[in-house]
Amino acid sequence: MGSAAASPPPSQKLTQEDLKRVAAHRAVDLVEPGMTLGLGTGSTAAHALDRLGDLLRSGALAGVAGVPTSLKTELHAARVGIPLLPLDAGTGAKICLSIDGADEVDPDLNLVKGRGGSLLREKMIEGAGDKFVVIVDESKLVPRLGCTGSVPVEVVPFGAAHTLGLIRKVFDGLPGFHARLRTVKKEAEEVPFVTDNGNYIVEMFFENGIRGDLRDISDCLLRITGVVEHGMFLGMATTVIVANKDGTVAVIEKNK
Repeated sequence: MGSAAASPPPSQKLTQEDLKRVAAHRAVDLVEPGMTLGLGTGSTAAHALDRLGDLLRSGALAGVAGVPTSLKTELHAARVGIPLLPLDAGTGAKICLSIDGADEVDPDLNLVKGRGGSLLREKMIEGAGDKFVVIVDESKLVPRLGCTGSVPVEVVPFGAAHTLGLIRKVFDGLPGFHARLRTVKKEAEEVPFVTDNGNYIVEMFFENGIRGDLRDISDCLLRITGVVEHGMFLGMATTVIVANKDGTVAVIEKNK
C-alpha cells in the first residue's frame, strides 16, 4: 500500500474531534458534482455530512445525492440539505463513492465497523459502490483486528441466546475470548440493543486481537443460522485517510 502526507503541523494541539474533522474534509474533497454517495454513520462521518451540506448550500457542489447507512444518518443528511436516495438498482443511480469512519483499520486496510450498531446497512451500501473511502484518526490504526474493543455481529432476535452459543463455539478454547449480547438500560432495566433492522448485536472480544485467516473466520460466522452479518469489512476499503495528531494527513491506497 502507498501513502502520501500533507497538511502542515498546526500551531496548537488538535483534539480527536479536530482530527476526525480534518480526515472527513479531506474525503469530501474527492466528491465531484453529480455523484451519488454512500453516507456513513458515526461521529467521524457526521463531519463529512456537515461539510457536504455546507458545499451544497453554498453552491460549490451541485447534483450530489446520498444513500444513508442508518436512520440517524438519514435524519442528519436531511437536516443539512443532502438529497437522499434508497439503495435500489431500479433508481439507476449508482453509488460512486462511500465515505465512512471505522473502529479499527489493520495494515491490509481490513476494518472493524459497526460498534454503533449500523454494520449491516453500512456493509450493503459501502459494498455496492465503486469506491469506499474510510476516514479515521491515527488511534484507529491497529496491528490486527479486534485489538481495541468489540467486533460486532448482527443476529436475529429469535433464538439469540442459542446463536450466541454457536458464535462462542467458533472460538472455543481461544484464551481471552468472550462474547455477550449488547444491552442498553431502559427504565432501570437492561434490555437488548436493537438495530435499525430490528436485530440484536453480539459483541465479540479478543484478548490480543483476532489471529488466523480472517476470511475463514468470516465464513464460519456467516454459516451460523441466525447470524445476519458481522462487523469485519474485509478487502472493502479502497482508500483510508488518516489524520495524525501532529496535524498531517496520510492517504493510504489499497494495493491493486
